[in-house]
Amino acid sequence: MKKRVVVTGLGIVSPLGNDPQSAYDNAIAGKNCVENITSFDTEGLKVKIAAQVKDFESEKYLTKREARRQDLFSQYAVYASIEALKDAKLYEAHNPDDLGIVMGTGMGGMITFANDLNKAFVGGYSKIPPMFIPMIIPNMASGNVAIAVDAKNHSTTVTTACAAATHAIGDAFRHIQRGYAEMMIAGGTEAGVNPYTLAGFNAITALSTTEEPSKASRPFDKDRNGFVLGEGSGILILESLEHALARNAKIYCEVVGYGSTSDAYHITAPSGLGAVKAMENALKDANLKPEDVDYINAHGTSTPINDKFETEAIKAVFKDHAYKLKISSTKSMHGHALGATGGIEAVLSIKAMQEGIIPPTINLETQDEECDLDYVPNIAIKKDIDVFMSNSLGFGGHNAILLFRKYES
Repeated sequence: MKKRVVVTGLGIVSPLGNDPQSAYDNAIAGKNCVENITSFDTEGLKVKIAAQVKDFESEKYLTKREARRQDLFSQYAVYASIEALKDAKLYEAHNPDDLGIVMGTGMGGMITFANDLNKAFVGGYSKIPPMFIPMIIPNMASGNVAIAVDAKNHSTTVTTACAAATHAIGDAFRHIQRGYAEMMIAGGTEAGVNPYTLAGFNAITALSTTEEPSKASRPFDKDRNGFVLGEGSGILILESLEHALARNAKIYCEVVGYGSTSDAYHITAPSGLGAVKAMENALKDANLKPEDVDYINAHGTSTPINDKFETEAIKAVFKDHAYKLKISSTKSMHGHALGATGGIEAVLSIKAMQEGIIPPTINLETQDEECDLDYVPNIAIKKDIDVFMSNSLGFGGHNAILLFRKYES
């Protein structure tokens, strides 16, 4: 028999805030976090805006030496994971052999890669430092988290681009379901705001070219023209229900469904059909009907193709109920954090379920005729949420869908 899996801890680092309550409060207030980049020189770049993390205090959990030996994407993961474990009251009270990790990231240590590459351009290959490889490889976030919190069960990394964090949560969910671990740290992390990433995404015309930061990320709007790069980490503590009840844990909600498919179609463009099947699989896995879902945190990247195809996929799965659903894209505020985005969105959506207020899709001024659903435009709304779906669709045709339900004993 499959074990039931619940969420008992939340942790976040994001442009909206570095704790779940602050991030959620700013989300329901419709705070725009997209600004002109000031952390490095943007001369020569066509895109000069991003949604960046502010007031991040790595020293809260890392010594100066530890921080120097970890790329920022890894630091974000360590911080958010420890915060989540503390929220779950498991930081100093867990069996290391029963605690595992599945971490998602799209890019790995891109800031280290960019900085050290620049050193090599100037001084030659001998200028590449000894920690170059340990700081750029994507698995180091989960590795450093494991060391920081003493997690000795399964530890792995998912790198399915923008679907990575959602895949990570889904895979951790399966791991507990099957009895391989009692507790899992699951989510994603990304720190990709650097000149090479911006130039690369701009070269494939994926980024918004809007010069006004406050209007750049506008999912489902007729005038959208690309996504805005974000960053951060979103982490959930998943736990078997039996383990959570035995220690009288606070339970946020239950993870009830997971769907994962591949488009097998195109390296960057979605087919739409893979997303349909993934949503159907998640509903089947959860033993839920489409009309049971109250809210969808959409992938909603603000790119012309993605928003159109995701809308069509939702309508194909939910039929008439699609027009009764509340749907929003919090990327309109915190940007697209690539491999971290599913984790950030899961944290915000769980808070929405807890408090009964759905974050809006900001900058939705002229709704695209082909995107004709209720995307909660511009202003948060009150609504009881019994079940929500979280969608993530990544380059390479990766589709990952999660379903969460209010916990009932």
